[in-house]
Amino acid sequence: MRVGLSWLREFVALPESVTAAELDTALNNLGIEVEEIVDQRETVKGSLVVGRVLTIEELTGFKKPIRFCTVDVGAANGTGEPQEIVCGATNFAVGDLVVVILPGGELPGGFQIGARKTYGHMSAGMICSARELGISDEHDGIIVLAPASEAGAAAARGVQPGADARPIVGLDDMLIDVTPTPDRGYQMSVRGLARELAHAFQVPFSDPGLALHSSATSGDAWDLVIDDPAGCDRFAARLVRGVDPNAATPDFMARRLTAAGVRVLGLPIDITNYVMLELGQPMHAFDADRVQGPLVVRRAAQGEKLTTLDGVTRVLAAEDMIICDDSGPISLAAVMGGQTSEVAPETTTVLFEAAHWDPVMVGRTARRHKLFSEAAKRWERGVDRELCLVAIERAVALLTEYGGGKAGAEITDANYPPEPFSLRLDPALPTRLIGVTYAAERVAEVLTEVGCRVAIGDEFEVTPPSWRPDLLQPADLVEEVVRLDGLDKVPSVLPIAPPGNGLTPQQRRRRSIGRALAEQGYVEVICNPFVSAAALTSLGLPTDAVRLANPLSDEEPLLRTSLLPPLLTTLKRNIGRGQRDVALFEVGLVFRAAQRQGIPPVMTIASRPSEEEWRLAQEYVPHQPYHVAAVLAGSPLEPAGRWGAGRAADWSDAIQAARDTLATAGLDAARVEIAAAEQAPWHPGRCAAIKVDGEIIGYAGELHPAVCAEQDLPKRACAMELDLDLVPLPGVTPPPVLSNFPPALIDVALVLPQEVSAAEVEAALREGAGPLLESVRLFDVYTGQGIDPGQKSLAYKLVFRAPDRTLTGEEAVAARDAAVAVTAARFGAVLRGA
Repeated sequence: MRVGLSWLREFVALPESVTAAELDTALNNLGIEVEEIVDQRETVKGSLVVGRVLTIEELTGFKKPIRFCTVDVGAANGTGEPQEIVCGATNFAVGDLVVVILPGGELPGGFQIGARKTYGHMSAGMICSARELGISDEHDGIIVLAPASEAGAAAARGVQPGADARPIVGLDDMLIDVTPTPDRGYQMSVRGLARELAHAFQVPFSDPGLALHSSATSGDAWDLVIDDPAGCDRFAARLVRGVDPNAATPDFMARRLTAAGVRVLGLPIDITNYVMLELGQPMHAFDADRVQGPLVVRRAAQGEKLTTLDGVTRVLAAEDMIICDDSGPISLAAVMGGQTSEVAPETTTVLFEAAHWDPVMVGRTARRHKLFSEAAKRWERGVDRELCLVAIERAVALLTEYGGGKAGAEITDANYPPEPFSLRLDPALPTRLIGVTYAAERVAEVLTEVGCRVAIGDEFEVTPPSWRPDLLQPADLVEEVVRLDGLDKVPSVLPIAPPGNGLTPQQRRRRSIGRALAEQGYVEVICNPFVSAAALTSLGLPTDAVRLANPLSDEEPLLRTSLLPPLLTTLKRNIGRGQRDVALFEVGLVFRAAQRQGIPPVMTIASRPSEEEWRLAQEYVPHQPYHVAAVLAGSPLEPAGRWGAGRAADWSDAIQAARDTLATAGLDAARVEIAAAEQAPWHPGRCAAIKVDGEIIGYAGELHPAVCAEQDLPKRACAMELDLDLVPLPGVTPPPVLSNFPPALIDVALVLPQEVSAAEVEAALREGAGPLLESVRLFDVYTGQGIDPGQKSLAYKLVFRAPDRTLTGEEAVAARDAAVAVTAARFGAVLRGA
């Protein structure tokens, strides 16, 4: 929010000598982020003075009107001679007082002014418009400070040739641009910032929110029905008839609105924006002659339509609040008005509305329709419900003063006040929580300064003011005590961290897996857990995923059930950025639907929930197991280089990544089984199920060609995903037994049916060889000459070793024969060449 210091001074008695640095320090010490403080006197550099038009010569022969003028600028140009200026505006006459910037000056935006020849004449300076000075959007003509007929009265006010024009046009102010925190809506107003500065400088504050002086009587200014008091608990309205449709927005109001970044749109609308900035109460102005019948405040019907002021026809949701008349919706409540009842240039009867809306509803409506209006920004942060009548009266007073007309005798005020709310505060709590001593008297003093009513006792009973809906618990009151007493008084001392137990076994395992994959050449990524239903469908995954109630993006409203959808998107993005050899992995949570659906039971914070309450609440929480996934494309593990052509990654690399993961998790290879499988999104002939102790914990292999095509990935891209929560944690791992005795190395080649997997053969060899077998490794698969159709040859390297002696040849051969015997009995295998 951007506001001028002069506006703030109307409500807070700041020192005349206050500087930008002092304001910046004061606001930051109160926890308000200051974007910038701009001294408007410095936005226009050089001599900006008042000039009197002496002569005007109309130049002809050009496509647009051009005037050659002489202007008296007094002694400001150093000579006292008239200044010659060429100007394209036509809204001034001889004798008028105008604003002139002399050569050597600079306008906002870095536009430098000099003396140059143009349209056949020398032009030394510029007669300025409001837009050129940056004080409003008005650019239909230059600024006329006073016509010739009022020159004498203007001179009496100090508006005479050669005088500094900055204070006359409002360029003598200081603009303060702040970004309030999301929970402090009251700071998004002149009223709120003035109150904060009064705290900082300990000076008097005049609250405009308490200045309610109304001549209206309570009644029905307009027939009104509120169907949903939960969404709108207060609604005020008042009529003004006979408004001059040609009445202009006064200069002071236009300058303040422009400085705040609000467009000047016409007097009634400008007044609502002005009151919103001043008090913090968003308002709306209806053309009463275009409103048909009584106003009805209700929830929208699902699919109902409304064309808003920006010309967009919006499809409404059942949660949206709307204001209707007999013709249907005429306003999207608290967000934006509708076209059918907007104030038009010919409007003469204005109905002002100021209401109090549910902030949660407004926030959701604004996000749903992507309409982040200034009103919505204030509503979702919280607005003082007691401002409705004050804002109505302020708007009516401004419109009758500057636009004529007569205010209606009655004012509508439909009010559904909430239950009284107060907090109990131990006066010692600030000292306990902050570590700085705060006397009970000081705590009460600060809270009273905030605006709270404090009943003194062993415990304080504190009633927050209506403009502070963020004060909901004792900790909030403690924050106010610290903030106003001075954050600089809190020492910067790091607390002593209590001793901990270190990482859990699960955490250590996940970190070890990450290191192991990184050492193999994979790069870790962290993806957003949000996915679309289309992303799950494209991979052949179920779409019964957990749906977010308030997603960051409507295009991705689901939580991932697999790490692969966002991981493959990241792979695609890297390939699209020119990376051809990519290996990525992620260790993270996936989300499965909870046992129960709906709203979980509400648990109090006053005491610990019972075991039954906790168990029931957990049934509503989605199951969130940890997974690890890896994806490969190109030749990331063995890239090409001066050493050779490299090797493209294939399905075996994905399976090896699964093996490495399980080995790092502490599982013995004998417990891991790799078996052919069919599972989306993998290729049905190049997919392996990864089993631990006979239970499937994941899959690895080459992605289905259709998936690669739809995801725009290279052919033969591979992936692996394991459920780490299904991998049992190892117990105490015994140290490895290192033998000083030599091994016995024996190779065996077995001929057996094609359908028998290598993993099944390896398991049989281990079982038959017994404890003397140290390791077994497949090194060759052969089909062709010498092997019958439907058969294949698998060759293994067997390593035998005894921990306490050197094996004899007979012992090693006997162990080999026992291993081969098991494969023969189980699969009909025979030694090749036997």
